[in-house]
Amino acid sequence: MHGSSPLSRRAALGLAAAAIPLASATPAHATTVVGGARLARAGIQGTALPRKLTAAAWLVADCDSGEVLASFNAHRRLAPASTLKMLFADTVLKKFAPTERHTVTDAELADVPSGSSLVGVKPGITYTVEQLWQGVFLRSGNDAVHVLAHMNGGVARTVEEMQAKAEDLQALDTHVVSPDGFDHKGQLSSAYDLTLFARHGLKDPDFRAYCHTRTADFPAGGRKTFQIQNTDRLLTGAWGVKTYDGLIGVKNGYTSNAGNTFTGAATRGGRTLLVTVMHPKSGYNAVYEETAALLDWGFTKGGSAPAVGTLVEPLSEGGTKAAPGGKSAHAAAGAPGAVAGGSSSWKLLEGAGGTVALLAGGAWALRRRRKGGAGQTG
Repeated sequence: MHGSSPLSRRAALGLAAAAIPLASATPAHATTVVGGARLARAGIQGTALPRKLTAAAWLVADCDSGEVLASFNAHRRLAPASTLKMLFADTVLKKFAPTERHTVTDAELADVPSGSSLVGVKPGITYTVEQLWQGVFLRSGNDAVHVLAHMNGGVARTVEEMQAKAEDLQALDTHVVSPDGFDHKGQLSSAYDLTLFARHGLKDPDFRAYCHTRTADFPAGGRKTFQIQNTDRLLTGAWGVKTYDGLIGVKNGYTSNAGNTFTGAATRGGRTLLVTVMHPKSGYNAVYEETAALLDWGFTKGGSAPAVGTLVEPLSEGGTKAAPGGKSAHAAAGAPGAVAGGSSSWKLLEGAGGTVALLAGGAWALRRRRKGGAGQTG
C-alpha cells in the first residue's frame, strides 16, 4: 500500500502473483470458468451488438435473473480504478449506522495516496457515516474511504476483508491491494467481477440510495457546507453526456493507469440491467457512451437474446462453488493480466475527478484536489 499503512502478509504475497506483465503469454486454460464456459471464449459473445465498441472488456447482464446477455473479455483482469469502491461498500457499508458520528483525525488521512481524488474530508471535523459514504459514492473520495477503513480497524484489515468478500461473491479475478481503487501493482478485477459487486450492492437500500444521489451538502467546518455532485455523468448529465433514462447508478472510475471504468445499472419497463465497461480506447466520455449503447441494446434486442453465461450467487447465500481449476477464470478468458507496472508515474489523477484535471490542464486542478477537491466535477 502506498503510504504508512502496511499491507497484510496475505495481500503482499498475492501481489507478486497477480502482477502479470501486459505482454506476457496467455496463461494455461482453466477447466471451469465462473459463470459459464462461454465467458472464456475469444471475441464478442452475443448477437447484433452495437458497433464501434472500443472497450478492452465489457458485459451486459440482467440484474434480477443474473443472466449474462452479452460480453467481451468478461474475465480479463484489468485495473479497476474507483469501481473497486463498490467492493469496499459491499464489505463495510453495513458495519456502521448512517447516523453514527465520527471526528476525523490526522492519522486517518495520513495514508491517502498523493494525487487521489478527494471529497474534502478535514481532520477535526465531525461527520456522520452517511456523509462519509456520500463522499465515497458521489465524489469517489479516497479521503472518505480511508476514514471509513480506519473506523473498520485499519487499511490492512479492510483489504483482507474485501478480498474475503470477493471470494465469497466468487469474484475470483479480483486482487485487492487498497480499499480505494488507486493504482497499485497487482490491483486487478474484471468486467464480470465488477458486475457481481454492483449486483450484490444494489440489493442493499443504502447502497442503492447513495449511488443514485446526484448532489449533497458536505460539511466544511462549523455550520458551513459545500455542495458535492456525483461524478457519474450518465446520472447528472455533466460534461456533455446525456442522462440515461431510468439510470440507478452505480460507480465510475478513472486513473492514468486504468483509464476509464464504469458499471451502470438502469431500470426500464420493470427490468433492470447491469453494464460494465472497462478501458475504452478513446474519449473521456466513451465509457458512458458505450455503456449507454449496451444498455440500449439490452433493453431492445437483448430482451430476446439467449444467455451466454450467468452471474453466480455468493457462497454465503447458497451459491455453488466453482470446481478446482475454476479459480483461474481470467486465465480461461485468454487474456493476460493488464498493467502490472503500477509505477509512480501512473499515480497521478485517481478517480473520475481526474478527468477534470486532464481537461483543465492538470496542475491547477491537481493542486485543488490535494487541498480537498471540493469544487471538482467528474
